[in-house]
Amino acid sequence: MKVLVPEPQISTDKQTLSFVIDWRGESVTCVVTRRCLEVFFWLPPDADDSRLVSVFRDGFARIEALARRKLRARPTSNVSLTETDFSSG
Repeated sequence: MKVLVPEPQISTDKQTLSFVIDWRGESVTCVVTRRCLEVFFWLPPDADDSRLVSVFRDGFARIEALARRKLRARPTSNVSLTETDFSSG
C-alpha cells in the first residue's frame, strides 16, 4: 500500500519539519526535529533541504505511525515528535 506523504515545511532555522495529517476529520500539525531524522533515519548532519525532505519522505510511514500513536494517547491539535518518542517507540 502506498502512503501519501504530505509536503513538509522546513523551519527557518532548519531544525524542524512540520507537516499536517488528518486525524478523525481534523487537521493536526506535527513537528519532527532534524535531530530525530539524523539519529533515527540517517540524515547526514550537513544535508541540504532536498536531502532533508527526501529522508522525511522515506521515513514517513514510521513518523506518521508514531504521531498517530501519540494522538491516540493524548488527542491534540499539535504533535511534537522528539528523540525520546522514537527511542521508546
